Amino acid sequence: MKVMVAIDESECSYYALEWALQNLKETIASSELVVFCVQNLANLGYVYASSFGAAPAELIQNLEQNQKKFVLSLLEKAKEICSKHGIEAETLTEVGDPKEAICEAVEKLNVQLLVLGSRSRGAIQRAFLGSVSNYCVHNAKCPVLVVRKPA
Repeated sequence: MKVMVAIDESECSYYALEWALQNLKETIASSELVVFCVQNLANLGYVYASSFGAAPAELIQNLEQNQKKFVLSLLEKAKEICSKHGIEAETLTEVGDPKEAICEAVEKLNVQLLVLGSRSRGAIQRAFLGSVSNYCVHNAKCPVLVVRKPA
């Protein structure tokens, strides 16, 4: 069985990882665990606007490199959490829209269980801001476990 936990910078995603490591320990110990993080497509509109449409290439590269370093630090933190539980995890990152990248990775990696954290947004916030977990529940090609952090 292959289990994938998708994380981001939010506290709830690390809670979901910890929850899965504690409550699904037997399943995860005998499975392959993938910790997945999406590097958002850089919204550089503000850079172009502030430079009147002529942003230096070095600036754009710098911003993209910083974002990649940030994602790698998130994955490193997740690997440390896994190792504290005696689990060795594979880490993977992709660039793109989180909800679509997660579902594509599930299919590409043949994942049998996807674990996500929930930010506990209400219906109105989900309607306007979108919900990665809701999208994945409806579109991922495997069972999805959404872990909600207690208040």
